[in-house]
Amino acid sequence: MSVTPLSQSLILLAASVLLLVVVRRLALPTSLAYFLVGLALGPHALGAVSDSGTTRLLADLGVAFLLFTLGLEFSLPRMLAMRREVLGLGTAQVGATAAVFAALAWFAGVQGPTIVVVGGAAAMSSTAIVLQQLTQRAELNRTHGRLAFAMLLFQDLAFVPFLALASALAAGAQHYTLPETVAAALGAILAIAAVLAAGHWLLRPLFHEIARSRLRELFTLTVLLVVLSSAWVSHLAGLSFALGAFLAGMMLAETEYRHQIESAIRPFRDMLLGLFFVSVGMLLDVHVLSQPRQLGLALLLTLALITLKAAIAAGVTLPYAGYSAFKALRTGLVMSIGGEFGIALCTILLQAGLLTQQLGEPLLVAIALSMLASPLLLDNNKRIARLLLRERGPLHTALQREDAATDAIGKREHVILCGFGRVGQNVARVLEAQGFEYIALDLDPARIRAARQAGDPVIFGDSADEEMLTRAGLPTASVVVISFSDPATSIGILRSVRRLRPQVPVLVRTADDARIAELRAAGATDVVPETFEASLMLVSHVLMLLRVPVGRVLRTIGDIRSNRYAVLRGIVRAGDGATPETADGAREDVRSVVVPPGAWAVGRTLGEVRSRGVEATFGGIRRQGILGRQPGDEARLRDGDIVVLYGPPEALEHAESVLLAG
Repeated sequence: MSVTPLSQSLILLAASVLLLVVVRRLALPTSLAYFLVGLALGPHALGAVSDSGTTRLLADLGVAFLLFTLGLEFSLPRMLAMRREVLGLGTAQVGATAAVFAALAWFAGVQGPTIVVVGGAAAMSSTAIVLQQLTQRAELNRTHGRLAFAMLLFQDLAFVPFLALASALAAGAQHYTLPETVAAALGAILAIAAVLAAGHWLLRPLFHEIARSRLRELFTLTVLLVVLSSAWVSHLAGLSFALGAFLAGMMLAETEYRHQIESAIRPFRDMLLGLFFVSVGMLLDVHVLSQPRQLGLALLLTLALITLKAAIAAGVTLPYAGYSAFKALRTGLVMSIGGEFGIALCTILLQAGLLTQQLGEPLLVAIALSMLASPLLLDNNKRIARLLLRERGPLHTALQREDAATDAIGKREHVILCGFGRVGQNVARVLEAQGFEYIALDLDPARIRAARQAGDPVIFGDSADEEMLTRAGLPTASVVVISFSDPATSIGILRSVRRLRPQVPVLVRTADDARIAELRAAGATDVVPETFEASLMLVSHVLMLLRVPVGRVLRTIGDIRSNRYAVLRGIVRAGDGATPETADGAREDVRSVVVPPGAWAVGRTLGEVRSRGVEATFGGIRRQGILGRQPGDEARLRDGDIVVLYGPPEALEHAESVLLAG
């Protein structure tokens, strides 16, 4: 029976699901499962899945989607603040690494300009792997994460001349001419300028119009169009798909739609990125690994690649890391793995006969093996750095200290907030101002990341999960507040709470009166219909303006509440049945901005920042893990500070731009 594309897809999906379940049970990175799927099913092993051009294209698009979402986190002002690291550090890392490995290639017998391409291939690191791991570990905004990102961004640019030289050598042009080099560089610059111009002039009006339509599928299609178009323009100019997508994301980071865009693109990114890791696993030639001599050479090359790249990257990073050997070594370990660009360059040289099979095949396997070892290196970069430097660090990481503080709250009397959206955050602020402790549960990763950076005790988890409720301290909680507007979600949470603790008071928010009886039957102590409460507030103000005595106003409002809002339920519905836009449509958000070295705000006071027209509220400054709430105008900012902002999306974008670029 012939193997059809459909059967290949089914085999790939079945193997991925099986191994993903296994690695998650073992608490291993999901990328390892995809690696193993590619290794086992690829053309060099069972051959059940072919390494086709379509597979590689989809894998490249997965990397592009990843870089697009990262671009949403790195606005243009942030990139301007990081220009010293991108150009200075990136040039030093690529230049030094390429020079060292070019010299080693010359000693190994490689001739002519080919050694430059080999050096460039060794200098490349995998953008997809490094950034995914750093993002998952919340290390992208740490010093080593920021410096690694700067080097990876420069590598995407440096790949263009290396690729041009490799292509020229493969075509037989032993001397790559200066005019061709200049033409390739100009094409790349024009492509970058085109993407930036389109992002600045077209994207915001386009998304304003799309958002006005309120069609979710249209919004998602527009996001896909923007990502693929920018990647295509970049690819036409000889750059990578990923660089164009990153620039588009960076432009959209300055709009109020970035969180919704990230949510729309995430499913496509995760699936295609998994395919990228599968394609990397397919590159490992098990036949080379089965020959003792070739295996020994491949392992030796892998060790040399990781060791030398880590040492070089750490050395050039030292001045940018404040001469901290620990931070520099962590950066070096992150950058020590090989990359997909290196594999592409080596493949061109092998196919053209510019590298011998005896050296080229083990080198390809070494790069792939270093990528396979990435979970071990990246997940344990702090431990390895401390081991090599023979240092003893703090007993707990910042994340562990935050978890311990949250667990301590859960053992005392506190309030559990189920949902940390607009309503949940408002309740949290009032509780905090009155001296009451709380723990919040939410399922939005971006919101939780921002809240944890702002110092809020928020746990990622389903509020209806009994285990998560126990972890949030339900046995000792004084009150439970359910702030979700969906009654079905609230009913599920109520049932879980009542199974664990029948007597605890539970306050439930609901949009209207449609399912109040059902919520009470499920165990709600009290239900607050937000539309009714808004009406009552308006009624009380109207009666006061009509000079009705205060006591009578309070009795009227109390009677309405005691009768379960019966007088407010005879509502005439709109003829078209349309639902008015909720207040969340123009909501205020919370955002945490990391102030990097070189940012405009470093050394300046909040008063100077506010003088630039900043309208967002400064909720706090977090420095070395300590959060200072409500800072005054005299507070002076330092590099590495995390500034907590509140306000409408437009005000937040402006505040971030001022903090980073002035």
